[in-house]
Amino acid sequence: MILGPTAVGKSAVAIEVATRLYGEVISADSRAFFRGLDIVTDKPSLAKQQGIPHHLIDLVAFDGRYDAMAFRNDVARLIPEIESREHLPIIAGGGTLYLGAILRGIFSGPAANGKVREALLHESLDILYARLLKVDPAATTRIHSNDRLRIVRALEVHELTGRPISELQKEAQPLPYPFTVFGLKRERGDHRKAIAARVEGMLSSGLIDEVKHLRDEGLHKNCQAYRTIGVRETFEYLDEEISREELGEKIIRNTWALARRQAAWFRNDSEVTWVDVTDRTIDEVAKEITKSLNSKGGKGR
Repeated sequence: MILGPTAVGKSAVAIEVATRLYGEVISADSRAFFRGLDIVTDKPSLAKQQGIPHHLIDLVAFDGRYDAMAFRNDVARLIPEIESREHLPIIAGGGTLYLGAILRGIFSGPAANGKVREALLHESLDILYARLLKVDPAATTRIHSNDRLRIVRALEVHELTGRPISELQKEAQPLPYPFTVFGLKRERGDHRKAIAARVEGMLSSGLIDEVKHLRDEGLHKNCQAYRTIGVRETFEYLDEEISREELGEKIIRNTWALARRQAAWFRNDSEVTWVDVTDRTIDEVAKEITKSLNSKGGKGR
């Protein structure tokens, strides 16, 4: 598994490692699942995939839904399929909700309830977090105060079951495979520059046109894919609420905030072998991961 916050180069490194170790890549990018979100998710093109088989990319329609339980089930199906071909399964991405379903487990909670969720979504974030502190303080140690999606889900579960989500999560079990986990990290200043460069690249490659096309085709604010950073902000630009310059600045700012939340989540996992990618080539990083994996005998947790 190759994880890490957004814009550290996970996809490119995973492809290089897969080339060296006869691997196939299982994407754990929480937005690459959706078809049509190519530029906004910096999805690896077929050319960039370099002939390495990739899984769980372009899996569902842009207005569809995909959750952590579905991801866990898909990964549980894919791992033995890939191994049957005598290839190495390589899970790569930064979707903490999805990676958590594998590494920490996921409970079989109630399905989303439209009425309950709609009511919660209309509340302010401060009110929602204060409510979560009251009904499930243990959950707030793992859910950031700005993470509306997880706060709403925790409150929804409590309302539907009468039990705290933190209590139910104790019943969850990790996926029973011996994962060896590598985390990629960058020096803070270098990371911010990488995010800015990525955003500018996305904008120059046609991000605005891509989002406009998706909106014209039916993407709207209640779609799961709408919550993708770069989509919401572009909607604001298209509605003339912000300027082109503000669009870029806002995407950079929100991407950096996401990277910090992801990094905080990953730091809670003591079994990650961290690899600093600052000022290093993809080849150098892949060599380090390959050497480390070979020294472990291919065995992880």
